[in-house]
Amino acid sequence: MSEPRITAETVKLLRDETGAGMMDCKRALTETAGDVDKARELLRVQGLAGAKKREGKAANEGVVDAYIHGEGRIGVLVELNSESDFVARTDDFRQLSRELAMQIAASNPRWISRDDVPTDVVEGERKIYEEEARGSGRPDAVIPRIVDGKLEAFYKDSVLLDQPYIRDDTKAVKDLITEVSAKVGEKVALRRFARFRVGEEA
Repeated sequence: MSEPRITAETVKLLRDETGAGMMDCKRALTETAGDVDKARELLRVQGLAGAKKREGKAANEGVVDAYIHGEGRIGVLVELNSESDFVARTDDFRQLSRELAMQIAASNPRWISRDDVPTDVVEGERKIYEEEARGSGRPDAVIPRIVDGKLEAFYKDSVLLDQPYIRDDTKAVKDLITEVSAKVGEKVALRRFARFRVGEEA
């Protein structure tokens, strides 16, 4: 069986869509018999796998970005990091920092990740949910499941990485960061943020 004919135009189209290297695009098209949709998905899977491997790497370059909303009533500062200054200057990276700042302005998270949530806060929430479930007469056997479900909802509301992305609620914010990391080929991490609202207590 002869190999599919892969044109330079098709390779360029796939590269423009995915941000992957030319050779990676050509390889993906060859492996999928020239099917652009399948090649795009293959590159996405490979990129996400690569992003997972990069999680342990140091990301000490990056940008501090600011976003002002509501005629100056809400302001957000974010520090987004990458492994290299080259990536920190790319449009994809800068756009991500802006999207994260807008997400924080709109959704007001309290923490970046679940690891940042103090243990006493989690235990306090868990206790409240247990008491609510018992008070509503639920059987003891189902209470742990109810509590776990309510804790998941708490994380989605309060933890930035778990929040639904404001432009596409089928994905979480952490998925957005992983996608950009896969595209730029480096670890990308949000280090810190600050959100200010006029008249709000610090």
